[in-house]
Amino acid sequence: MADASLELRHRQVGPWPMNTYALICPHTGESVLFDPGADLDVLEEMLAGSTPIAILLTHSHPDHVGALEEMRKRLGVPVMAHAKTANRGIQRDRTLAAGDSVQVGPHTLRIYETPGHIEDQICFAIEGDPRTIVGDTIFAGGPGKTWSAADFQTTLATLRNVVLAWPDATLCYPGHGPAFRLGDVRAQIETFVANDHGDFYGDAEWPTRA
Repeated sequence: MADASLELRHRQVGPWPMNTYALICPHTGESVLFDPGADLDVLEEMLAGSTPIAILLTHSHPDHVGALEEMRKRLGVPVMAHAKTANRGIQRDRTLAAGDSVQVGPHTLRIYETPGHIEDQICFAIEGDPRTIVGDTIFAGGPGKTWSAADFQTTLATLRNVVLAWPDATLCYPGHGPAFRLGDVRAQIETFVANDHGDFYGDAEWPTRA
């Protein structure tokens, strides 16, 4: 079964740094590249031995799309992203919304809309596989930063209605920092969304376990 799974390659790029990922199909050699933020040669090296078919964006913040236009030219493949990336001046070849899917060989990536950190944030879950590319939706230590109280309330709704509906076995691959298992932080997220945060926004962390 492991031999049939999509290969996940990961590198950190840019000055922050930011996690970029590639998924490669072992059956067809097809690959998709997530969030080409910087370091063009590193991005191309990630795709070595594969046939790229798309660039997928979790969202449009500059650290995630800094090398997008050059990689679009180099690879000659479509860019797929949420419709609201247009508000940031990003051209898409295909718009992705909740419930849509992207095929990589026989493998299916299912799309979830997870706004809050930014309005165009989406996640990519591999069907039949616990791995999910979550961008800046959530990290091991907390949710993505928000810039208004309204955005923070949107984050809380995303956590309640989308993230907490995923199985405990979900392996989250975020835009920054280490991957983590959702079940290991579920209780902290549940406490976090149950709290009264008032008009808070900004950087937040999950509550420390009792």
